[in-house]
Amino acid sequence: MSNQQPKHIVIDNRIRRASTGRYSDRLVEHLQVIDHDNQYTVLLQPDDPWQPTAPNFKVAYSPYAQFSLNPLEQIGFARQLYKLRADLVHFPMNSQPLLYFKPVVTSTLDLTMLRFTRPGKTPLPIFWIKMLAYRFLFWYSNKKSKAVITISNYVKDDLAEHYPSARAKTFNTYCASEPPLPGQAQPPAGINPPFLLYVGSPFPHKNLPKLVEAFKLLAPNYPDLRLVLVGKKEQYYERLEKSVSSTSVAGRVTITGFLPDESLKWLYQNAEAYVFPSLSEGFGLPGLEAMVHGCPVISSNATCLPEIYGDSAHYFDPEDIDDMALKISEVLDNPGLRSDLIKKGSQQVKKYSWRRMAEQTLEVYKQVLGDK
Repeated sequence: MSNQQPKHIVIDNRIRRASTGRYSDRLVEHLQVIDHDNQYTVLLQPDDPWQPTAPNFKVAYSPYAQFSLNPLEQIGFARQLYKLRADLVHFPMNSQPLLYFKPVVTSTLDLTMLRFTRPGKTPLPIFWIKMLAYRFLFWYSNKKSKAVITISNYVKDDLAEHYPSARAKTFNTYCASEPPLPGQAQPPAGINPPFLLYVGSPFPHKNLPKLVEAFKLLAPNYPDLRLVLVGKKEQYYERLEKSVSSTSVAGRVTITGFLPDESLKWLYQNAEAYVFPSLSEGFGLPGLEAMVHGCPVISSNATCLPEIYGDSAHYFDPEDIDDMALKISEVLDNPGLRSDLIKKGSQQVKKYSWRRMAEQTLEVYKQVLGDK
């Protein structure tokens, strides 16, 4: 970083092992390769075995709960950060202590939680109190940050629309797909082609009930077609499974639960198409992961998805079941269109790079630290 003294940068990577932690995990992975000047401390949960590979990176364990407004948790976490004497702290999510006032950079990955609530098993009065707290923390984290990082231009513009003061300090850094899953593809028991595939969480904004409704419209014309939904079975998948059980397609919709990489790889390679009906995304990694395995993508046209997928997906209105069914049938009935989507998808994934994301993030650090 020019001729200035190395800086001490702290990255809160406690969410590393969650699905939403891939962004911060890849950031830390590639910063170790590209920045040998600054000193980094990576915050982890106490039971996380991760260890750095670069000598200028070290680990500090933080026992404090994420997204907690408990005063003791807030004070304890702020105290830990002050003791680290960082020149800059990067929070890859909007969860951060209210009492920490030194320079921070915040990654705002999307605004989904502001639009789509999911109380789950939390009693409603407690849930709404938590939502009010989340909205305040979301506003506060973006307001106090020296810089804000988004992962698509859609989110950048969306954030500026809701919080105009953030526009001048917001920078966009795209995420990227992973390489194809390792290992030998193995078919999961009981699943045979032809099938449509969805992989991911079942949260309300993922719009899976409408995907099932669209599949019901398709089913009479494609008597052998199945719908395979992959993801950890929890309350939203359990509810969906229960509702599907009383429909005409009960025997043709499979909710697999968690699957090993070898099975997931086989599903991507053998699906007629990956269908992504989401109403709100910050970047849209699932579609790119399908593309990298040679699976054609039929996608919602909502939020950032057309920006990220370009012309490598076949789009539908996620609120319109008839349109969703129509666009799926167009791919099923047109081998040329399907082949074209596969070819374009293999090129689209090459436009994105985790290393470039890390390089751009480092440039943001430099700007905030006054080294530009």
